[in-house]
Amino acid sequence: MEKQSLLRKLNEILDSASILTDPEELTPYECDGLSAYRVVPWLVVLPETDNQVRSIIRLCNQEKIPLVFRGAGTGLSGGALPVENGVLLSLAKLNQILELDPKNRCARVQPGVRNLAISAAAKPHGLYYAPDPSSQIACSIGGNVAENSGGVHCLKYGLTVHNILELTVITVDGECITIGGSGLDGPGYDLLALMTGSEGMLAVVVEVVVKLLPIPESIEVLMASFASVEQAGEAVAAIIGEGVIPGGLEMMDNPAIRAAEDFVKVGYPTDAAAILLCELDGTAAQASADVEWVQSILQTNGALNIRKASDAKERQMLWAGRKAAFPAVGRIAPDYYCMDGTIPRRQLGKVLRRIGELSDKHKLAVANVFHAGDGNLHPLILYDANVAGELERAEAFGADILELCVAVGGTITGEHGVGVEKINQMCVQFSTPELSQFHAIKSGFDPQRILNPGKAVPTLHRCAEFGAMHVHKGELAFPEIERF
Repeated sequence: MEKQSLLRKLNEILDSASILTDPEELTPYECDGLSAYRVVPWLVVLPETDNQVRSIIRLCNQEKIPLVFRGAGTGLSGGALPVENGVLLSLAKLNQILELDPKNRCARVQPGVRNLAISAAAKPHGLYYAPDPSSQIACSIGGNVAENSGGVHCLKYGLTVHNILELTVITVDGECITIGGSGLDGPGYDLLALMTGSEGMLAVVVEVVVKLLPIPESIEVLMASFASVEQAGEAVAAIIGEGVIPGGLEMMDNPAIRAAEDFVKVGYPTDAAAILLCELDGTAAQASADVEWVQSILQTNGALNIRKASDAKERQMLWAGRKAAFPAVGRIAPDYYCMDGTIPRRQLGKVLRRIGELSDKHKLAVANVFHAGDGNLHPLILYDANVAGELERAEAFGADILELCVAVGGTITGEHGVGVEKINQMCVQFSTPELSQFHAIKSGFDPQRILNPGKAVPTLHRCAEFGAMHVHKGELAFPEIERF
């Protein structure tokens, strides 16, 4: 369909102000948080109602026009990267909290509602929404569902999939269906889990019912410093191994520590090789007992210094450095490439050492910030896109990290999704029969494959080419790494 014909049909659905076509209006939508990849969309639409969303999807499906959904644009894997000859549908205007039900500890929200806004609305009732990505001040709940986001507290309270009860979605043929429900379980297949983390490839979410949890009675935060990242990694494994499940357990290496301290000045020890931030919550008695237990574990595992936050202000200050780690690192390099892989906790020390070796190999610095408790790594590879070849080296470095994660028994993503960034490494993670099954699921929901094309699941032809290239280079094996 020609662009002008499409615009005429869209004008029957939306007012002209909700259809963007001018280059200066389209440019802000050319990428998500993975700014290394940019495509100016054909056009952008901003519907305000479910019916408008349904009509747009039906139109695109009828005319076989590629359709990409976008939330707040904070994603880090290129999942919302536009398609040159397609429509980008922004859900930013569907941003209302439709119902807050404190008695049943849940809230019904539209996809454009900010993550942090849910907790702000629930706070007067003594409740909050647990998943807290570092971008929670800006990211939307619809995007969180699309990527199955986690955050600092996912170790104890789970990812997005563990904190939602129901989704209302619109399928590619314009049908509005409800998945999940208010009960703890329901009949039939678990489509709620299938839809969560599907990266806009199966349907679009227009309503979400999220779980709300009671705000803990008591919260304590410890910061421990270590002389080596290996010691810090062993301390993480020891804490979990002793049966303690912290509310949050985060780790930062020295480059990340120095960047964060220079940025927010929270009192991090800049001479430490690594720090752990450990949050313990529950009743006052439980949190106090856990603090003593964890302090003992940290001392046994070589902590140089252990600092306990004295009050809520100091707790917020210690977490502020971790939450600001990404922008802090952005101040020390023109560009950085944020990776996202997950490994077994017992492999932390070995993997971090190997990342250091890869840093030397690719001649690019790296700062490590990650959710240590669940083994979710976020290496930040520093580079300068203005220097010829540096982006390509950063991509190669990132690919090596992801394939290392697979080699030790982990996965190529923990919470950022696959998008376009990790699509080649899907060929390493999954076999041909597994990828074929993914394609079958995609075809069941989207037979014409117009929804977010080219993302998350590679074609078998692409994997064949990728595998041949890597076998030739001999780069897939890490023989010195102990397998899971």
